[in-house]
Amino acid sequence: MSKIDLTSLEWRELVFQGKNKAYGAYQLRGESDKRHNRAMLIVTLVAVIGFSMPKLIEMATPEQKEVNETVTELSQLEKAEVKNDIKKAAEVAPPPPLKSTIKFVAPVIAKDEEVSEEDEMKSQEELTNANVQISVADVKGVTGGTVDIADVKQAVTEVAEPEKIWDVIEQMPSFPGGDGELMATLSKNIKYPVIAQENGIQGKVILGFVVTKSGAISDVTVLRSLDPSCDKEAIRVVKLLPKWIPGKQNGENVNVRYTLPVVFKLQE
Repeated sequence: MSKIDLTSLEWRELVFQGKNKAYGAYQLRGESDKRHNRAMLIVTLVAVIGFSMPKLIEMATPEQKEVNETVTELSQLEKAEVKNDIKKAAEVAPPPPLKSTIKFVAPVIAKDEEVSEEDEMKSQEELTNANVQISVADVKGVTGGTVDIADVKQAVTEVAEPEKIWDVIEQMPSFPGGDGELMATLSKNIKYPVIAQENGIQGKVILGFVVTKSGAISDVTVLRSLDPSCDKEAIRVVKLLPKWIPGKQNGENVNVRYTLPVVFKLQE
């Protein structure tokens, strides 16, 4: 039996004899030899590059120049002579012991005729009338003289400057919920004074107060009065208001003076 080249066109025609040659396998078998040759070429190139890579790296690496290292030994220096010229400090006599300005004497029982007038115990009245400077202390042995106790320690009292209260600023304080919620809160909490109702008193009480930088209300005062009973009721209700949204100046919370009219109106 003769050998048949499986990559030849005769073998392909024999295999696909009587079959549909438009089928993809017919075209693939016809191009198989090209694929085999291309694969062999790629494998050969990869092998050649792989084996020659160390040599290429060696050629690309620059030669390192030998560095001539020379060690220089320093000659030993002569030891410097240390002269013992340090003079002994003169001995300083210790300071004399401080003398106590208060002397405690143990009580001694003696006869009346043996006790001098200076040693007798003074009465409270005699001590009060005596010309004694109780604010002067004898500090002999410390400063060599007398020192007034009031001069030794002085109480320093720093008075904090009151914080500024603004009248007009970039962002005025506001009640949570707006002016409508403020009016509703006032109307809900105000109790019309009976004496004002009986006398037919109605109108506005204008209050002034400070909205602090924390939103609290302080320094509530009556700017325009309506009736003492109405004024008192208006102040009471305003002091019960919750915290406001504080005013701002240059992005910081500040104290702001605020004016608020409180209306008292009789129902017809």
